[in-house]
Amino acid sequence: MLKAIFPISIIIALRFLGLFIVLPVLSIYALQLDGANEITAGAVIGVYAISQMIMQVPFGSLSDKVGRKKILFWGTIIFIIGSLLCFYASNIYALLLGRLIQGMGAVGAVGTALISDLVKEETRAKAMAFMGAIIALSFAFSMTLGPVIGGFFGIDKLFLLTAVLAFLSLFLLVKIPDSPIIKNSSKYGKRDYIGLLKDENLYRMNITNFLQKMLMTTAFMSIPIVMTQQFLWQKEELWRIYVPAMIFGLLAMIPSVIVGEKMKKSKEMLCIGIIFFITSYYFMGYAKNELVFVSGVILFFIGFNIHEPLMQSLTSKYAKVKNRGITLGIFNSFGYFGTFFGGIAGGFFLKYCSMEQIFWIIFSICIIWLILMLTLKNPSFLQNIYIPISQIKQNYLRYLENTKGVKEWYISDETLVVKFDIKAVSRLDISNNLTNPSSS
Repeated sequence: MLKAIFPISIIIALRFLGLFIVLPVLSIYALQLDGANEITAGAVIGVYAISQMIMQVPFGSLSDKVGRKKILFWGTIIFIIGSLLCFYASNIYALLLGRLIQGMGAVGAVGTALISDLVKEETRAKAMAFMGAIIALSFAFSMTLGPVIGGFFGIDKLFLLTAVLAFLSLFLLVKIPDSPIIKNSSKYGKRDYIGLLKDENLYRMNITNFLQKMLMTTAFMSIPIVMTQQFLWQKEELWRIYVPAMIFGLLAMIPSVIVGEKMKKSKEMLCIGIIFFITSYYFMGYAKNELVFVSGVILFFIGFNIHEPLMQSLTSKYAKVKNRGITLGIFNSFGYFGTFFGGIAGGFFLKYCSMEQIFWIIFSICIIWLILMLTLKNPSFLQNIYIPISQIKQNYLRYLENTKGVKEWYISDETLVVKFDIKAVSRLDISNNLTNPSSS
């Protein structure tokens, strides 16, 4: 597993490092440019997400057809161009354009789909957690380096560093295997775009991604401004908040994977994460000193990282194999729309609302979110069985299409993969009905 996902994780981590490294100081930098105000500064943070939102679905769908690696390459090239435009930007509108083009290199869903293709479903949460840990480490580095490099060398240099890191990631791309060819997939794998949006589990995951990313962007909009304006910190000091918060967040990923995946309590862990979000915004909203505010930031990162290793894994489990790219594209589009909305909302809130009022808005949203998540169906009763094609009976197709409890099947690398509901049909029954007696 590690050999397959390590290069992909590094590529994605380098991309995120380039993105994260500007986040701690981006709102401060944007406000210094010609034509800027709190609303346009929020737009600079969020506009990246608009083009990401638009491009995730076509890129995800295209990767289902032409392969993941090609889309990863061209998406990275577009991202490099946008980063260079941000570096040369001299006013807020040029920076907005650069951020918009950065976002057009939308390969997040493609990278996640490639990991899902290469890793068996039983170990996918571990793979997602590993990728999440690599990204979280890049986040911790960026939270440390961003304020320091930006403070001493200029925040514009961070965009140049972003372009260089993205360019270096291209050299790792050649080490990545492409997705295996999927053949003879079941009728459940056929494309149904309206069905993907209406699926009761997928739309709950889409809303979860939207709200989680919205809260993240609102937090990143608020934290540096509150710390520098209310508590009089220097921007070079902001790493002292983000690094310990990220460490606590990383530690939270371990029980999240154990309880969510091994103990089959993914829904419960997502609900716990929402409770952490509510608590964190309460601390930040009513903080009278910097210690209480920083405690709220730490609680926010714990909640955020409880969610991270589970959301992508759960969504890929609900997705059909032929639709994995497009499903994760839709999922990521909702997330990036949440990022954009959070940036705009965060700027609006900071301009017209107090932190206490922001808490009550977030509280109301999270209560509705929590109720929605309580109705999510855990995929705990779904399992996979893997049988070599050489052992399969000739009439396997009729059995698969007519057996209650068989949710999906497909052939990958000369192996038949069957996803089934253990409450409706047993592993032994499937094996006995599909394999030749001589091969059992």
